[in-house]
Amino acid sequence: MIFPLPERAVRLRSAVNLGGAVAKLLLIVLLVPPVVAEGVRPEFSVPFLPTGGGETISLVLRVDPLALFFAGLSAVLWLLTTVYAIGYLEGKPNRSRFFGFFSLCVAATVGISFSGNLITFLVFYELLTLVTYPLVAHWGDEKSLRAAKLYMRYALGGGVAVLLGTVWLTMEAAAVDFAEGGAADVAELAERSPGVVVVIFILLVGGLGVKSALVPLHSWLPAAMVAPAPVSALLHAVAVVKAGVFGIVRVVDDVYGIQVAWELGVLTPLLVLACVTVLYGSYQALRQTEIKSRLAYSTVSQVSYVVLGVTMFSMAGTAGGVVHLVHQGIMKITLFFCAGLFAESIGAHSLSQLRGAGRRMPWTSAAFTVGAFGMIGLPPTAGFVSKWQLGLGALDSPHPWVLVVLVVSALLNAAYFLPVVYSMWFHEPEQGREPDDDARLGRTATGASSALRLREPGMLLVPALCTAGFTLGVGLAASVTFSPLQIAQFIAEGVFS
Repeated sequence: MIFPLPERAVRLRSAVNLGGAVAKLLLIVLLVPPVVAEGVRPEFSVPFLPTGGGETISLVLRVDPLALFFAGLSAVLWLLTTVYAIGYLEGKPNRSRFFGFFSLCVAATVGISFSGNLITFLVFYELLTLVTYPLVAHWGDEKSLRAAKLYMRYALGGGVAVLLGTVWLTMEAAAVDFAEGGAADVAELAERSPGVVVVIFILLVGGLGVKSALVPLHSWLPAAMVAPAPVSALLHAVAVVKAGVFGIVRVVDDVYGIQVAWELGVLTPLLVLACVTVLYGSYQALRQTEIKSRLAYSTVSQVSYVVLGVTMFSMAGTAGGVVHLVHQGIMKITLFFCAGLFAESIGAHSLSQLRGAGRRMPWTSAAFTVGAFGMIGLPPTAGFVSKWQLGLGALDSPHPWVLVVLVVSALLNAAYFLPVVYSMWFHEPEQGREPDDDARLGRTATGASSALRLREPGMLLVPALCTAGFTLGVGLAASVTFSPLQIAQFIAEGVFS
């Protein structure tokens, strides 16, 4: 509906965007009680591919707790990102094209969430690659096009690996449905041909590792930060990176099963790779001077906490990894919303330009501070809950040394976020703008000082404040029924049952 709308149809396009986002969220909320409390598993399937033996592989959509968990994250954050994007792109060209692909991106993400088997997952996973390319290349300049081409090379290469693994596994074990505890056909194949199953695991996880930004497959992510701020938020918190790591969770827990994966010996190498990524991403973030580059490398580090959790081989660790899937999304989207606000309001792209931002943009700076504290893991934020749960999982796993990785990573997080927060609140703003520029941007002098206060645009500020509130809220309400942590623990119990 959005693509053919003329650029001048601002209200109609916004109504379609927001109407779709609200409807999706309401439908997912209605699914929570039957799926989580009553154990219902709604399913829809259509024939898709003949196998040659008279049987047909179907496209299957099925709602289980993990699917609902991921779809709920995408629905909530899509609604807020839509509000943000409408304000961010006001007066800019090609909005119908942008919002058309933007909506397809989230549709593909929900398709990934609800996929009931590997074939269905593959279809939506590749669709996600295709519809995000125009978003990364949206500005159309040389830098954007170069970043989009790099993204496509990585994503299509990873997609080929997932395709090969999916076809091979389907040939060996028929159509593989996602199932709590793993698919029975895969477990039988692992007994007969463990070497084959290990190679297929490497293909699947290696391909998914591209979108998950596992080292050394991460280079596309910092480069893609040339995209508009709403796209950066979408890539890091809702869609692409999360789709990759969600796929790894599916392969480990619902295709192979945690017990089979452990017996095959594939969990420990993946755990080590996740730990390397966590530390490498944090180290590289510390070296960055651009706001979005630092946040991008932070994502490389933080998303691997999910992989780290599900490969520990402990129930608490799995719960910690799964809950971080949601918590990281909420915290990281807050930071990218704020980065876009800083760029649009004061032209700040480098960290040094955030000096004194707390006095000029107090609400945006407060939201950024909450997101940063969450990434470090300070209580009572969502990040503290995730890292506490992961720490418990490390102590309860065969790999207690992972606790050292978590502590070192938290210290590195503090090293690259706390100086920025301190500079925002306790340093004087940079001087030197012309008065006419200040008046044009809505600045007013504050008292006798030369510090300037900005009018922070509401369409961009409200989503940032909402996600900052969620960052605190899910941390404070971690023990409440249907909180992300409680649902993650419920999912982890199913994995180990």
